[in-house]
Amino acid sequence: QVQLVESGGGLVQTGGSLRLSCAASGRIFSRNAMGWYRQGPGNQRELVASISSGGISNYADSVRGRFTISRDNTRNAVYLQMNSLSPEDTAVYYCSFRYEGRTLSPDYWGQGTQVTVSS
Repeated sequence: QVQLVESGGGLVQTGGSLRLSCAASGRIFSRNAMGWYRQGPGNQRELVASISSGGISNYADSVRGRFTISRDNTRNAVYLQMNSLSPEDTAVYYCSFRYEGRTLSPDYWGQGTQVTVSS
């Protein structure tokens, strides 16, 4: 089992910034990918960004250039720096964890943190 605890969500105005953090604990092996998904009102959960154990990152087109994902392997943590936020970014953001070399779907999820961007 892997436990994921997110923090850093909140309310921000259009154009503002937020930084999400996620700390992992439990059966963590070195080869894992972590990432962030989001689910807005009436929408399906979608990938926002992911980062592999080797530091290779991947972004959704809608956030590329505005969001930056990073990880600290010494802390088993992943971060999402979100800049130039717009109301379309309003969603519950979920941290994800996946063992590499298996499926491409996350093996574990965090509980979610709300991000609300006001216009």
